[in-house]
Amino acid sequence: MRRVYLDWNATAPLRAEAREAMVAAMDLVGNPSSVHAEGRAAKALVEKARAQVAEAFGADGADVVFTSGATEAAALACAGRGLKSADIEHDAVAAWCEPVLPVDGAGRVMVEDPGTSVLQLANSETGVVQELPQGLAVTDATQAFGKLPVAFNWLGAEMALVSAHKLGGPKGVGALVMRRGTDLAAQIRGGGQEMGRRSGTENILGIAGFGAAAEAAARDLADGVWDRVAEIRNLLEKAIEAGAPDIIFMGKETRRLPNTSSFAVPGWKGETQVMQMDLAGFAVSAGSACSSGKVRESRVLRAMGYDTATASGALRVSLGPGVTEEDIRRFAEAWLAKYRKFRARAA
Repeated sequence: MRRVYLDWNATAPLRAEAREAMVAAMDLVGNPSSVHAEGRAAKALVEKARAQVAEAFGADGADVVFTSGATEAAALACAGRGLKSADIEHDAVAAWCEPVLPVDGAGRVMVEDPGTSVLQLANSETGVVQELPQGLAVTDATQAFGKLPVAFNWLGAEMALVSAHKLGGPKGVGALVMRRGTDLAAQIRGGGQEMGRRSGTENILGIAGFGAAAEAAARDLADGVWDRVAEIRNLLEKAIEAGAPDIIFMGKETRRLPNTSSFAVPGWKGETQVMQMDLAGFAVSAGSACSSGKVRESRVLRAMGYDTATASGALRVSLGPGVTEEDIRRFAEAWLAKYRKFRARAA
């Protein structure tokens, strides 16, 4: 049985370009903080990757601070600032914010005071894309970067969080992108690396892979790769809706990521569906990768107004460029077969 990976929002498969860059980086022996030739070579690799990420993210003239991932970037950007957010934010952001911003039934957030607020660019569970207000303190661009044409310089946010493994880079590296001159206190102190914002010897392998993946992701966007992904996602939803008339699609009435479909049959547990699909050869999830595996309803869907039976029954299918129409046809057939059995038991 050939397995089909449909959990790209949790992590994307490693790109060949990232793998090659990381293998090449293994031959560098220098510390980027050293002044000798070997150290300068390591430093040059870090700066090359910084430029690659900045260009791919439309952040020319901004500071790109490499971190261990978007979670650390969120802590660096948000800790101790008393920022407000909505209850649809990723746990990494929600840990530092007061969840008071209102959310409508389509998953859109109303921000009254941008300068004290955090708002994600796209939701990892539903794929809903937000309209960011100018002057926003922080945006989590983790899911949007690499899937949507995004430029930090026109987002209007002071800072943005990004992660390598969501766009085909390695796990364990991300960045905080910030407008040059932004005042920010370091959370990890020591040697003063990363412009004094994040101390510690740089993760050269991860950073090299991040830079290469970002550059490749930008090429994919320019080539229309994600437009094709959206077409396949729409075929999936059409097939499922035809066989399950009581299906509920989350956020379908508004703009979404091109690869994401979140849907539910009230009363049919999302975790049960994940296990059934796994046994059938398909990797999907019941929500964010940081919350899946825990049997609980989605607070994102609760914030959107869905009841417990629906919020605990959501399944997220997230696609990528490697997914084919045949993959989607097989998944729809397998899911609908389980759906019919669920309906028969519930009758």
